[in-house]
Amino acid sequence: MDERQRYDRATAELDPPFAILDLAALRDNAASMARRAGGKAIRVASKSVRSRAVLRSVLRMDGFAGVMAFTLPEALWLAADGFTDILVAYPTADRQALARLAGDARAAREITVMADCSEHLDLIDEATAGVPSRHEIRICLDIDAAFVALAGRMRAGVLRSPVRDPHQAADLAAVVAKRPGFRLVGLMAYEAQIAGVGDRVPGPYGRAVRWMQARSQRELIVRRGRIVEAVRQVADLEFVNGGGTGSLEKTTREKAVTEIAAGSGFYHPRLFDFYRGFTGRPAALFALPVVRRPAPEVVTVLGGGYHASGSPGASRLPQPYLPAGLRYDEREGAGEVQTPLLGRAAHELRIGDRVWFRHAKAGELCERFDALHLIEGDQMVETVPTYRGEGKTFL
Repeated sequence: MDERQRYDRATAELDPPFAILDLAALRDNAASMARRAGGKAIRVASKSVRSRAVLRSVLRMDGFAGVMAFTLPEALWLAADGFTDILVAYPTADRQALARLAGDARAAREITVMADCSEHLDLIDEATAGVPSRHEIRICLDIDAAFVALAGRMRAGVLRSPVRDPHQAADLAAVVAKRPGFRLVGLMAYEAQIAGVGDRVPGPYGRAVRWMQARSQRELIVRRGRIVEAVRQVADLEFVNGGGTGSLEKTTREKAVTEIAAGSGFYHPRLFDFYRGFTGRPAALFALPVVRRPAPEVVTVLGGGYHASGSPGASRLPQPYLPAGLRYDEREGAGEVQTPLLGRAAHELRIGDRVWFRHAKAGELCERFDALHLIEGDQMVETVPTYRGEGKTFL
């Protein structure tokens, strides 16, 4: 039985659109990630999962510890539900959430918030000024891990923190350490130009990516190590976080890094097909129904316009996956309420048949569906809510 038959059989009682999670593929992907991490703990990036039930399942597996949340309200929600060791990976300006954090002893113990300038501390102080018996706020410093070359004319990586060198990091660490009501516990530096950019690309562009990544890795090993050493002179850090799904086997080699963040690898979306260092199994998919047959080799499915975030382009579209051989009409792409698909495979499809898609990214799929139907073999064993299914849309 091929994958399409297996998924069709497992979900025969469901009417699409819906999303599934293949549990065997999820487990294989998680085991591969743990092996690549080489014994260092992987902090699970919740934005790439967006289901509490799946988060719990992953955290019970060997090699995974702690959550990397994407907003403070999400972190508070998870902490109230019993999740522990939650790092909010992005600075927050949510004053109400900060007041809740400062007033909740358990949340303040389990949640760490991000800062990359003293203004973040100012905002926290302002937001929590009226909180009686304010609890100490745990702080993680965010460090710029981008690769800069050619006297600054070349930059590869995300535009995040303004803190880049050991002196800047030590100065900010000293500000946090001297500030009443705060405790510096962690440091994070995310090398997006390595972890988030596939290197299995042909031609000159692929060679340029591999050249950049090799040099970026060498530069970052030295710079991150010096930054960590400088900050440890100021504070006793509990963790140093780096990397992502695409760089696990590389980031783990750095002595300065104590844990690695990852999340996309569990679902293995389309954008993670283009790495030389690992191969995953597509675990999260969604099914759309065929509702029209405009021509012999054309079908139209309901919905489909689930574009991924990031720089716009074809790489951000979902991939028509099963049956193989379908493609978009270049003039229409993935539509808001319907999507035409072209190719010989369309000839065999009938009204009501399913077309299975992979999202370009991981957790964003869950913003479109209120549940994940869990598949084991050719059986559906459970249905669990996504964040959206629980009424939570944090971003």
